[in-house]
Amino acid sequence: MLRWGILGTAQIARKNWKAILNSGNGVVVAVASRNGERSRQFVEECQLQAPFEVPPRPLATYQQLIAAPDVDAVYVPLPTGIRKEWVQRAAEAGKHVVCEKPCALTVADLKEMMETCNRNRVQFMDGVMFMHSARLPRMRAVLQDRVALGQLKRITSTFAFEVPDAFFASNVRVQSDLEPHGCLGDLGWYCIRFALWVMDWQLPLRVSGKMLSEFKHSHSKAPVPTEFSGELFFEGGVSSSFYCSFLTGIEQWVIVTGTHGHLHIRDFVLPFSGNELGFEVNKPNYQMRGSDFEMLPHTSALGVKEHSHSHPSAQESNLFRNFADKVLSDKLDESWPDIALKTQIVMQACRESSVAQGRLVDIGTARLK
Repeated sequence: MLRWGILGTAQIARKNWKAILNSGNGVVVAVASRNGERSRQFVEECQLQAPFEVPPRPLATYQQLIAAPDVDAVYVPLPTGIRKEWVQRAAEAGKHVVCEKPCALTVADLKEMMETCNRNRVQFMDGVMFMHSARLPRMRAVLQDRVALGQLKRITSTFAFEVPDAFFASNVRVQSDLEPHGCLGDLGWYCIRFALWVMDWQLPLRVSGKMLSEFKHSHSKAPVPTEFSGELFFEGGVSSSFYCSFLTGIEQWVIVTGTHGHLHIRDFVLPFSGNELGFEVNKPNYQMRGSDFEMLPHTSALGVKEHSHSHPSAQESNLFRNFADKVLSDKLDESWPDIALKTQIVMQACRESSVAQGRLVDIGTARLK
């Protein structure tokens, strides 16, 4: 069993507490915040819904968790603005790290974090849960089948949700000192990651980005994106566009377009409720017969048996199980930090482009920063 510490009491940590419980090879032993009462309340409330046999210890400081000898790995949902310090402290203490996204403020910061992890022989991985779904290998088989889709040409995605007014008053995701990338870091990270996955981790040659709307919190030095679009240009003529937003209704879809058809996923980040995760392969056909015509959909529904949430087969449980398997086998996976770094590089380049009014940014230059 891998012994976990949770470094922070953000809302997302609650579902990942349950994911660790459902993983079958992990146990939460401690939770830390900057307030002992907050840690205690977090532990009590989570224990009511998803109890561990031995209740985790609530700790009043982050450093107490870092120093705990019975913690093997830490899950870090802290704001991006303070994440670097605590990821490095955890690594220096020999603790493996699952890090929320976006992983860092800058590419340079993330490289430093990874160097610290490498030097201390600890595993690093970001918390993109769909990467651990059984749906991805099933979709990969379709993408590699040239009969089904033909030659890959285009990847289009959207991840958005409408936030309440209170979000702008108090949520850290619109405070530039804590989350300067706004919706691009919180939502666009997933769109960029999926495009990179489709392209077998090939980086785009260049990107452009556009901040469609922004918000400046009264306590912040700068505005953050609340609505953002990006365009990625890959070698071989493949392009990808994405849209992310805090201002529009819930959408989380991807369309992968080939010369013969397209693959459509309606729920690529958070699967719709159920025990099967699906997607469609579409090859519409238009037929003319004199003065009549007919458009035929030719849609195939495919899927895998996997629960959407709160189950040992769900993608968040798979994430923590897969991570623990690697750590317990003492065989670190170097691909996970590399994937995170590539996502950070593309995200940062899109942000730089948006500041320059959509000017194309060469990824070769962005990788050096």
